[in-house]
Amino acid sequence: MLTTHPFDDDHLHEECGVFGIFGHPEAAAHTALGLHALQHRGQEAAGVVTFDGHQFHNHRGLGHVEDNFGNESVIRKLKGTMAVGHVRYSTTGETLLRNVQPLFAEMEFGGLALGHNGNLTNAMALRRQLVRRGCLFQSTTDTEVIIHLIAISLYSTVEDRLIDALRQVEGAYSLVALTPDSVIGVRDPLGIRPLCLGRMEKSWVLASESCALDIIGAEFVRDVEPGEIVILSAEGVRSLKPFAKQPSRFCIFEYIYFARPDSMIEGISVYEVRKRIGAELARESGVEADLVVPVPDSGVPAAIGYAAEAGVPFELGIIRNHYVGRTFIQPTDSIRHTGVKMKHNANRASLAGKRVVLVDDSIVRGTTSRKIVEMVRQAGATEVHMRISSPPTTYSCYFGIDTPERSKLLAARHDVEGMARLIGVDSLAFISLDGLYRAVGEPSRDAASPHYCDACFTGDYPVRPTDFIDNGGEIEQLSLLTEDIA
Repeated sequence: MLTTHPFDDDHLHEECGVFGIFGHPEAAAHTALGLHALQHRGQEAAGVVTFDGHQFHNHRGLGHVEDNFGNESVIRKLKGTMAVGHVRYSTTGETLLRNVQPLFAEMEFGGLALGHNGNLTNAMALRRQLVRRGCLFQSTTDTEVIIHLIAISLYSTVEDRLIDALRQVEGAYSLVALTPDSVIGVRDPLGIRPLCLGRMEKSWVLASESCALDIIGAEFVRDVEPGEIVILSAEGVRSLKPFAKQPSRFCIFEYIYFARPDSMIEGISVYEVRKRIGAELARESGVEADLVVPVPDSGVPAAIGYAAEAGVPFELGIIRNHYVGRTFIQPTDSIRHTGVKMKHNANRASLAGKRVVLVDDSIVRGTTSRKIVEMVRQAGATEVHMRISSPPTTYSCYFGIDTPERSKLLAARHDVEGMARLIGVDSLAFISLDGLYRAVGEPSRDAASPHYCDACFTGDYPVRPTDFIDNGGEIEQLSLLTEDIA
């Protein structure tokens, strides 16, 4: 079974990416390209479902988009002018073929394919109710709950069945769905996960990020609004807003790390936000230094902003190896100490004899940070200071980000000084919450009504994590049937 690279388990992992297109003769090819642009959001599996007016066509597989859709014969078999696609990182359910999305089901109204970015916080509670009603689940992913809720709805139209289903779920979701006559996109009422609308000549496109529009030459039209359902069909674009309007709580970590830096989200350039975060860091916690060095690749824009604000030279003092396989070798004791160097190596010529500021996006468990600091010291740095472009991650996320349980989060167990000692730096500082909000264009964080979901820093969850609370503070996982994957 495909697993996360053994030396890359000290990062918050992306959730998933979704893509949909209506009215294009090369719908499958464009969907595969769109998923390639969204590969950073999920590297465990990819899938595409198309409809040719008579029949649905499906190809799903474990691994990267290129591994599954790089063969022209695969694309040729995915016939039709409408398609939806999905790249997956598992936040619920194991990495098994039956969990790979888009999920497909035969309904009373015809076929339905569904792809989901996010996490439902009451999925287990709903699943138990559905099983008691006789629903037969084939996967262990929370997305299948939505499929069954649509199937048992007593409403007649696809749209009304979908609305009925979504009124019962809690949590975060951006969805793309394919029906016999439409492609549908939905964002949850709080807008926690991203989704945007684009146009490509006479075709309409939905994607998690605008970078997926760029790769196929589509024009960005707008972000899908929180709580909005967008229906792409032969009549054009229809918009439904069936849910009570609520203040938006978009995931602020999209700006810090998850989204690609060349994406525009909620009208804001991700790259510019990351540079502004770096500048705020320099103003809040500047230190005398000779070099500012990013931890590649996610720390680069923030390091650029820090260096410019501090007036300290920016250097690539750590070089990343982009060709490390996810299952290259098993982490045996004899080679475990080489793990970080498989992915990063110090640029000794730049670091020797220098006071260095390392800029990274987050500290999760702290194991990788400690090894990188040690590597920089071994390269001859006289001082090593670390600056982090997010506040301390002290709480787990239940909305589609794969965070460890809280007891394994370094910031939940130690104060900043304690973390600095464990990582081995001369000083450690995180951006403040208010500094982070300033970087995204807010004067500060409004504690009474925050504009973003920042629960991983504050514990202020915009949606009750029902399954977690009802299960006594444990995340319930389904075992069910195992798969033997060659």
